[in-house]
Amino acid sequence: MTALGRMLAGSLAALLAACSPQAADGASAAAGVAEANVAQANVAQASIAQNGAAKAVQTHPVSGLEIIPVTITRADGTAHIILAENAVDEADQARGLMFRSEMGADEGMLFDYEDTPRVLSFWMRNTYIPLDLVFIDGDRRVLNIVANAQPYSEDQIYSDGIAIGVLELNGGRAQELQIAPGDTLEW
Repeated sequence: MTALGRMLAGSLAALLAACSPQAADGASAAAGVAEANVAQANVAQASIAQNGAAKAVQTHPVSGLEIIPVTITRADGTAHIILAENAVDEADQARGLMFRSEMGADEGMLFDYEDTPRVLSFWMRNTYIPLDLVFIDGDRRVLNIVANAQPYSEDQIYSDGIAIGVLELNGGRAQELQIAPGDTLEW
């Protein structure tokens, strides 16, 4: 196995472990591990891209969705990486994080509506855990945040304007990371 292959295999195994659902008490240790694993995976993917090889795709062990890094950069330049399940089709978006009992501190789900920007509306039907909904505008900036959305609620939760996406995080995580309107997101 080549050095690149060993690096990729190690990065992929570490990234999968970091993306497993985790209990809240292991969240702070997992946060550092997840950031390091994403950095390793990015290096491996860059190396693969330069060598013309196919890019490996990571999937979440519960949803089966592709996992992508979402970098949130605050106004002060501080960046944080969330490993997000990428819900791109209608069925995955409708299911979202329903029936999940836990999610790692640096995990989330990205709902991408870039092809159909609009005022977005969400609810928490069959969602067991509180979530922060980070609405994203057409410039990939935080439009608004609805913090600690109540589990099981069927009340509508709206973006404050035209949005191209939503990043769902554990309830309270946006405040912990000091995410605010105007911060940028990259994926």
